[in-house]
Amino acid sequence: MHAMQRRNLLKTAASAGLVSGLGGLGMALPLLASAKGRPGAKAALIVVDVQNCFVDGGTLPVKGGAEVVPVINKLAAAFDNIVVTQDWHTAGHASFASAHPGQKPFSSVKLDYGNQVLWPDHCVQGTEDAALHKELQLPTAQVIVRKGFNKGVDSYSAFEEADRKTATGLGGYLKQRGIKTVYVTGLATDFCVAWTALDARKAGFEVYVIEDATRAIDLNGSLAAAWKQMQAKGVKRIQSADVASA
Repeated sequence: MHAMQRRNLLKTAASAGLVSGLGGLGMALPLLASAKGRPGAKAALIVVDVQNCFVDGGTLPVKGGAEVVPVINKLAAAFDNIVVTQDWHTAGHASFASAHPGQKPFSSVKLDYGNQVLWPDHCVQGTEDAALHKELQLPTAQVIVRKGFNKGVDSYSAFEEADRKTATGLGGYLKQRGIKTVYVTGLATDFCVAWTALDARKAGFEVYVIEDATRAIDLNGSLAAAWKQMQAKGVKRIQSADVASA
């Protein structure tokens, strides 16, 4: 995607209210925390959407997206529990501009659950574009949560679809496993990572976002807004060096 296209996409997303749940656009106060020590059996690493779609060469690339891969691979050694999420759209998904005659990518429409930015076809089930990045090494991951497979509803958070009422089941899975704390990584900081972190807090988990294991879109202050909202909800902001590898 050209830089101009990406900027237009982000402006459209903001005007359509895609980041409205992330609070105002004021500068976020840093919410830094120390999490030294191995996370243990009651913690889980959540790796959000590290797919070909969202790195350079994909259909919706996040600048520097592939840079999170070695950081996440190193972090994985510290966790007994790892969950991976994967955008997994049907062909003709409601979030695709191609599903709406006369509409173009990065425009928006009103769907039953609210405003929806219309994207280029991306992360279609079973395609190489939807595959996890080939250098991602998470052999101990127990679960892949595929989201956005409901043809009529988009899904950004790993916990809840965009209608804000349909659960993915991840919260119940983690609670049944006795997980109390989640560490969120992946793409993009100010969209799927932030919404996942916020929904994890809403579900009662202690939540850390590992900043250097994420990359952001950062539209018109959306990154600062995301951190501000996460701070307000008690999400802790750390670096990968704060997590012991063994």
